[in-house]
Amino acid sequence: MLRLLPLSLSAQCRSGGPPSHRCFVDGGSPSQRAGPRLLANKGVRVRVRRRALRGADVQPDTPPSRRDGDKPLHADAEQGEGSGVELLDSIKKLLLEDAEPGEEEQGQFPKRWAIVFLCFSAFLLCNMDRVNMSIAIMPMSAEYGWNPQTVGLIQSSFFWGYLLTQIAGGIWADKVGGKTVLGFGVIWWSVATALTPVAAKLGLPFLLVVRAFMGIGEGVAMPAMNNILSKWVPVSERSRSLALVYSGMYLGSVTGLAFSPFLIYKFGWPSVFYSFGSLGTVWFATWAAKAYSTPLEDPGISAEEKKLIISETTSGEPVTTIPWGVILSKPPVWALIACHFCHNWGTFILLTWMPTYYNQVLKFNLTESSLFCVLPWLTMAISANVGGWIADTLVSRGTSVTTVRKIMQSIGFLGPAFFLSQLSHIDSPALAVLCMACSQGSDAFSQSGLYSNHQDIGPRYAGVLLGLSNTAGVLAGVFGTAATGYILQHGSWDDVFKLSVTLYLVGTVIWNLFSTGEKIID
Repeated sequence: MLRLLPLSLSAQCRSGGPPSHRCFVDGGSPSQRAGPRLLANKGVRVRVRRRALRGADVQPDTPPSRRDGDKPLHADAEQGEGSGVELLDSIKKLLLEDAEPGEEEQGQFPKRWAIVFLCFSAFLLCNMDRVNMSIAIMPMSAEYGWNPQTVGLIQSSFFWGYLLTQIAGGIWADKVGGKTVLGFGVIWWSVATALTPVAAKLGLPFLLVVRAFMGIGEGVAMPAMNNILSKWVPVSERSRSLALVYSGMYLGSVTGLAFSPFLIYKFGWPSVFYSFGSLGTVWFATWAAKAYSTPLEDPGISAEEKKLIISETTSGEPVTTIPWGVILSKPPVWALIACHFCHNWGTFILLTWMPTYYNQVLKFNLTESSLFCVLPWLTMAISANVGGWIADTLVSRGTSVTTVRKIMQSIGFLGPAFFLSQLSHIDSPALAVLCMACSQGSDAFSQSGLYSNHQDIGPRYAGVLLGLSNTAGVLAGVFGTAATGYILQHGSWDDVFKLSVTLYLVGTVIWNLFSTGEKIID
């Protein structure tokens, strides 16, 4: 019945009832007992449990080979007090109890970090495909004769689809698993990216639809990623893993901004979309072969790593229903939504209007503006990972998750508020650029604050929670970008920064009053 143990069961174990620990170690013939003892004398530990949890090693319908004089295992199970399932459960329990928490097989790269790296690379592609339009739109508008209003319509069409799938993507991921949803998202937006030149040739309505379709694909990415990491990453590594994944977005922007001009100059603007879109198929092939929604589904993960993950995460079955009433009745959930709005207002404004600020206020030319726009993205990639390391170190040393989340998010709010408030007092372009970089660098500490909190308060519904809060964040980007244009028409850059600083301060108060790092939704 079970190909689970390298040692056969003795007659004492077969007499009935669940087998004891002594039966597994001392049972069998003298020759059978000699093997493990010899190994133990040589300093090699017999780790029976190493294979115990692997789904591939549990084959109830296939009887194992047996030695002379042994009775079939299925006959033994029938003689016992429990059924075969009960015997299997007792064996699993025994082997897990003997496991040492936190220990992993030597020489094997942790599977959970392979999943994290695949998510990192997906988000790298995500922002590469998103920012390439900001470069390609210039030769495209010259070729097709688009005016600024049309260009703005094209740029905004991405958000039509992006808004639609935030919550829907979270529900889908929580019900069917993050692997399916993230894989769908990458393929969907990669195909839409590759079809962009074709749509542009067909006409403006086709281009708007393709850009909205691209937003649909990218809209499910964050909820799906949040779902799968809530199943794979222990709480003691949560901040580092999320910081690494989100730094993929920042580095994707750097990569897209760096390679798009070169490709356009050498091969024409369609090459940007064809080349970037094709990378998604390479990623998907690896994802389909290597990724699983939970460690329980992965036959290749070591027993030690699986026990470590299960002991610190919620790796249950996908949810069947979403308890909307419970979710929306919790103050920490509304704190997440409100603070995501406050955070993204300032972040989207800086990232959208930064080149204009450099050109109009600091008097940089377009080439210099593009060069300095890369600096905040690099700063965010570095500081996000530094913040993740600090947060996980604090948690591992006994600091409560609630305290860590409040500290990191307070830095993510108060840091940008301070540096933006200094811009009106600075005359030097170099100092202004430094302030902008420091503002975005401290902002990246939010990856260990509110962006990690969805998995803290409701790990089973992490996808839905991120979909809810990120919808507010996207709306902040849309309204904030439009409001900035209106403010600049009737006011100044100081007014733009003052509004952002105010929202950062409001977010700080809300976060410290209502957020928690404890699980509040089962």
